[in-house]
Amino acid sequence: MITSEAELESVLSAPSAADIDALRTLEGPLLILGAAGKMGPSLAHRARRALDAAGNRAAVVAVSRFSNPAVREQLGQWGIETVECDLLEPGALDRLPDAPNVIFMAARKFGSTGNPSLTWAVNTYLPGLVAHRWRESRIVAFSSGNVYPLVPVSSGGATEQTPPDPVGEYAQSVLGRERLFDYVSRTYGTPVALLRLNYAVELRYGVLVDIALKVRDRQPVDLNMGHVNVIWQGDANSVALRCLARATSPPFVLNVTGPETLRVRDIAREFGKRFGAEPHFTGAEHPTALLNNAALCHRLFGLPSLKAQDLIDLTAAWILRGGPVYGKPTHFEMREGKF
Repeated sequence: MITSEAELESVLSAPSAADIDALRTLEGPLLILGAAGKMGPSLAHRARRALDAAGNRAAVVAVSRFSNPAVREQLGQWGIETVECDLLEPGALDRLPDAPNVIFMAARKFGSTGNPSLTWAVNTYLPGLVAHRWRESRIVAFSSGNVYPLVPVSSGGATEQTPPDPVGEYAQSVLGRERLFDYVSRTYGTPVALLRLNYAVELRYGVLVDIALKVRDRQPVDLNMGHVNVIWQGDANSVALRCLARATSPPFVLNVTGPETLRVRDIAREFGKRFGAEPHFTGAEHPTALLNNAALCHRLFGLPSLKAQDLIDLTAAWILRGGPVYGKPTHFEMREGKF
């Protein structure tokens, strides 16, 4: 069981043997853009720990606006260099260091319906600027499984060969991000890897936390999106680091998620058993859902370290213990792509 945020961070950032081996000869600095979000700090920390374990003193540089100064302070304590920067500010990218390896994490999802122009600026315009600025570098860019259409639950999920057909402006802007990285990659030969992720979870945030809190608080669980995929955030970050060596031109595209197709109704019932609460439901399951097939990822990098049942157990224990949560619902149940 994980009993504190410090322990949680230690688990999230603990590098695997494969991470250490992948970063053993990595040239620095490793530049992480948009590093202060939900996944960025633990990714930067995992990279630093992997480099240290490999005896590689390459710098890890985390770039963000750092609206929460505590995040910047924590990164510094972990031996990670930080740069405060609004990436959309004119000329800002030119002031950032050159780097042979770049991980792009900046994105806007929640609130995107209310301010679509900012969503497109962050998700599409900025990636074009970044791709051109670091066109001589190797780039891993986080994308989203939202670029795919809803697919039959029985299909096992969209594969990398499934044609994109995004639902809603957020998802369209994410496909725009991919297209801009693809354009620069093909034009300049920039090695790029695009990671279509859904959904990363940890104990303070994610689809499982959303469902657990609904069950605990005796609130109805929406079945509108009746099936989901999840992956432990540490495993997703491990894939991102190891994909630096997989970047190619044209871009290498990879689905990143767990191997299980999970039924939301069953997840809620599992939490109900642990909380002594009978789940209540609203809405109805559909024959389609936003699902990814990450078989290629698993062939290349192995199965995630934690199975869905492990994640449910850990999340339930955390909630029962009163562990802190971010209070930021994922809105995974939205079928119309409005976030």
